[in-house]
Formats: sequence, structure tokens, C-alpha cells
Amino acid sequence: MGELRRFLKAEWRDLVIANYRVPSSLLEPLVPRGTTLDLWNGDALVSLVGFRFVDTRVLGLAVPLHRDFPEVNLRFHVRRETPTEVRRGVVFVRELVPRHAIAWMARALYNEPYRALPMRHRGRRHADSGHWQYEWRERGTWTGFAASTAGPSAPLVAGSKAEFITEHYWGYTRQRDGGTVEYHVQHPRWQVWDRGVLEVHGDLQRTYGEPFGRVLHGGPDSVFVAVGSPITVFQPQRLDVTRHPVLTGESH
Repeated sequence: MGELRRFLKAEWRDLVIANYRVPSSLLEPLVPRGTTLDLWNGDALVSLVGFRFVDTRVLGLAVPLHRDFPEVNLRFHVRRETPTEVRRGVVFVRELVPRHAIAWMARALYNEPYRALPMRHRGRRHADSGHWQYEWRERGTWTGFAASTAGPSAPLVAGSKAEFITEHYWGYTRQRDGGTVEYHVQHPRWQVWDRGVLEVHGDLQRTYGEPFGRVLHGGPDSVFVAVGSPITVFQPQRLDVTRHPVLTGESH
């Protein structure tokens, strides 16, 4: 693939990550060519994630009014085998941001499924508790979710579900011609709260359609909150899937 060029640098902070078990058949049609579902103990998962972009810079430049903003995305997990490693990554079902320019750039460069909607977030954190809320307005109605935690955050435990969810460092996006783009995301291991409590309000089916909306209203399998860190996103590369076979028959 050669040396990767840095495309975006920022901080991701206060990541609320709610995870839901779903039938693999729901996700298989969305799996980009050259990848396969990455399963947790045999289960396919989707994750509803809210977080803050802080001090965002594209190709080293800070764009006024586009440095700090919230994002909410719905994603699932895939994996790809190269000649030297297994790359664990995510695929986005839908990504929400409050700025039209951000959504346009992500669609143009990555073909990512971004939408621009009015958004807001609130959060507070103390030594022994925290509460974070992410919301978006669609058709005049606010929809969103909030997570509460108790106790201090802690390092990721090796082999834990929280590690599986957060330690995916690649993104994969299906292109309009059926091909696949891959990009690398770099960040250190995060501190997490691994026993969050989630509250949802509004109509998630309006945003994510059916059956994803029904899944999200059904209650999460687990909720984590990650402190976050500085991150780097590298420029996308188009996969040559004829050179790197798809890994099959494996899961965590």
C-alpha cells in the first residue's frame, strides 16, 4: 500500500458506545467487498456511537466553525486479511454531523453515508460519575440518547468486549462501482467505563429506518463510555481484492 498520508487530525472525546446484537443476515448485504463480518463470540453487533470532534484539522488546516462538533454514527465490525496481518475495522450505516460541508466532504472523498442535521450535546464528568447526551433534530423533533456511568474509568482489559469494540483501527466503505476503500485510524488505547446505562428518546426508526430503528429501541447488549484521545485518519486507499483474499470462518 505504500506510505500512508495523514488526512485528518483531531481529538475524539466522550464516546458513548451502545452495542446491540443483530442477525448476521441484517448486515451481510452491507459488507464491503474484500471484508467479512467480525463477530464477538459468534454474535454480529451494531454500535450506536456519539462523540465529540475537538480541534479538527484537515491536511493540517483548521477550518473556521468546523473544528469542534458532535457526531453520531451507527456502525458494525468487519475484518480483512492481508499477507502480513488481520485488519479489524468498521463500516458505517449512517453518520450524522451538524455541518453540511463536513457531510459533503465525507461523501465526496470516502462515499461515507453522512447526513447533516441540527445537533447538540451535553456532558459532565466527575471523579466518580458522568453523564453524556447526544441529540439531533429531524422533521422538527429532537431524537437522541444519553449514557450515565459510575466509578472511575479504567484501562481496557485484554480479551474484553470493550477492547473488541474499541480496538478496530480501520474503516471500510463500499464505493458506487462496487469496489472498496480502506483507511487507517490511529489512536492509543482508551480508558473506558464499561457499565454504562443508556436512555433513548425520540423515533430512531425515522433516522435509521426499519429494522435498525427497531433494534435500537429494543435495548443495548452493553454500553461503554470511552474517554477518548487524539486521533489521526489517513487518506483512503482503494483495495485490490484480487491480491488479498477474504478471511472467512473466523471470529473473536
